[in-house]
Amino acid sequence: MKAFFRSASPFRPSPFKMLVSYLILGFWAFLILFPLYWLFITAFKLPAAVNNGPFYIPFVDFQPSLHAWEYVLVEVGVDTRRMFINTVVVALSSATLALVIGSSAAYALTRFQFQPKLGTVVVFLLCVALAVILSVLGVPWQLAVAVAVALFVVSLFTIARRFKRALNNNDIAFWLISQRIMPPVAVVIPIYIVFQQLRLLDTWAALIITYVATNLPIVVWLMRDYFMSIPYELEESAQIDGASRFRIFAQIVLPLAKPGLVATFLFVLVFCWNEYLLSLFLTNANAQTMPQAVVAQNATRGPQWWYMSVLVLIMIAPVIGMAIALERYIARGLLVGAIKG
Repeated sequence: MKAFFRSASPFRPSPFKMLVSYLILGFWAFLILFPLYWLFITAFKLPAAVNNGPFYIPFVDFQPSLHAWEYVLVEVGVDTRRMFINTVVVALSSATLALVIGSSAAYALTRFQFQPKLGTVVVFLLCVALAVILSVLGVPWQLAVAVAVALFVVSLFTIARRFKRALNNNDIAFWLISQRIMPPVAVVIPIYIVFQQLRLLDTWAALIITYVATNLPIVVWLMRDYFMSIPYELEESAQIDGASRFRIFAQIVLPLAKPGLVATFLFVLVFCWNEYLLSLFLTNANAQTMPQAVVAQNATRGPQWWYMSVLVLIMIAPVIGMAIALERYIARGLLVGAIKG
């Protein structure tokens, strides 16, 4: 009996500790997986089985039915397919563009030293705000942009030169991540007005541009830490052999950063896939996404859980499948910045 509580070695827990660990892990796995199980079986229930439940075991507590699937995929199948295609196109395009642009920016922040003058940054932001205000007031956006660019060029050689303080790479990275901290509801109205003036409301372009802009900070922040963990000596050796900076980035840095790229891509994909508030404001009918379908189903007819369960399963199945397929990369990518030195 003592052997049950005694460890065989310092690196192997006792059978008692292993049993307790497995019980705790099993209970935690049950808590995580049971909602998914409940969602799955609800999608195959009739309304009576949902309202008169709870019923847990198919063919024992209730008779499975494809009623909810027929309604979602056949009766309103056109709308469901359109929203699903919109979600796939917008989410994949946004995540890919954000990863390409953000990874390039993150690499630049780790390998080059930027020292933009504070005055230049302030003048640039003021000119951007001026262009937006002029567009809202009815000035054609082409003219508003031209006026803002002209004022920026003039101010760059006059007002901006008077400011001596400069920013560094850490300031730029912190400013980027601060944009992600800001809640989307604080900027959704200005974004709506801008796309209204550009006549891009209810289009894929509006969603893709907005999602890329909102997710760029997290891509830069995550990939910046990952690029910092890659030894710079490898790049120096390639430079000695005559490799260009672009070739080093494409053939040495990116292959080594593949786990971080995959993990970051999946993070951003999930954010784009599940985004609701911005898509609610920027779309009307043609470019609506799946989160709107779930909420609309609940709002129009009340909480019909059998229909909502089917829509949610359709939403989460592709992301879960992608996460399982990329699991070996994600496990390494999640350790971004965890081990240094």
